[in-house]
Amino acid sequence: MNLMKKILVAPAAVLALWAVSAQATTDEAIAERIKPVGVVCVQGDECAKQAAPAAPAAASAGRSADDVIAQHCSVCHTAGVAGAPISGETAVWKERADAKGGLEGLLQSAITGLNAMPPKGTCNDCSDDELLSAIQSMSGL
Repeated sequence: MNLMKKILVAPAAVLALWAVSAQATTDEAIAERIKPVGVVCVQGDECAKQAAPAAPAAASAGRSADDVIAQHCSVCHTAGVAGAPISGETAVWKERADAKGGLEGLLQSAITGLNAMPPKGTCNDCSDDELLSAIQSMSGL
């Protein structure tokens, strides 16, 4: 049985080596195969002038409070997960706002994170205005 394996494996190995050697081995072909998939370029450098400027993220183009809440806040603030104040329970939100110094205090807690809530409530690309708008909408304040 070992002899049969050797007889079958040897031609397969030769075919594999032939396939590899059949690939173009010119310097240009090799450079094309190993070229980087991207380039890091600092604004003002020569390479930045050649590259097209990156378009700003569409997600940060002034989303509505409802959009931010639906995508990032509702998971916890609909059911009160981990003690999160529930959307629409104005009295609970007002109590928290009073303890934090008003809406600005709630905003700062949202930006830095609080208890189980991560910073910006998982909306890392939300502006402060978008977060404040979401807080106002959920709290009714």
